[in-house]
Amino acid sequence: MPAWEERHKAASGEAILSATGVKRIFGKGNAAVTALADIHLAIPAGTMVALKGRSGSGKTTLLNILSALDEPTEGKVIFRGREITKLSVAERNALRRREIGLVFQSFGLVPLMSAYENVEFGLRIAGRMGKDNRQIAEWALERVGMRGRMNHRPTELSGGEQQRVAIARAIVHEPELLIADEPTAELDSRMGLQVMRVFRDLVQSGTTVVLTTHDPGIMELVDHVIALEDGQIASYTTNEAPLA
Repeated sequence: MPAWEERHKAASGEAILSATGVKRIFGKGNAAVTALADIHLAIPAGTMVALKGRSGSGKTTLLNILSALDEPTEGKVIFRGREITKLSVAERNALRRREIGLVFQSFGLVPLMSAYENVEFGLRIAGRMGKDNRQIAEWALERVGMRGRMNHRPTELSGGEQQRVAIARAIVHEPELLIADEPTAELDSRMGLQVMRVFRDLVQSGTTVVLTTHDPGIMELVDHVIALEDGQIASYTTNEAPLA
């Protein structure tokens, strides 16, 4: 275990998510490309962690493996004490539907559905079909400040509003882990700050957030920053007093 990981686990408690010896190779033979090489990391529960790095550094590949969207060529990922790299495709799908929230840069909202319907759809995907679905969906929208716009379709919402609806959909089933790929990349600075404030509120109530970014301003708002270079962890820093 790397020295920084030992120090950080001692300071922050048990990790909710960890990777050990993770390697990801695309292609074979002379065409093989190593996207990740011997990654070791631990994400403490109840924190916000940013993965940073230039295009091609491996941060999105790592995020996909941590969220069980992809499998490593070597190594393992542990989530809440369970090795998710050994799960079947069906088990990984169920894990993402029920225990992990995902936020994509492209929002991924259904155009013909209202904000409320998009969020309630997230509940149904997670297998929640109860009579209280409406109350739960409205709670999630309220949490991101979008309850007042819940009857609007995505085309009637700004980029920041769409992203907040996407976050509401990702958290409506109350996952312990929220994973977001460049969640503020398409937003202006004001909207980006609003999204980060929502993430900070989630962390304060116990959710763990892992995101990718290349924005230096965002890195000042998180608890920990993991820098990747050429598929390897180059540094790990801690913000003792995040701005957000």
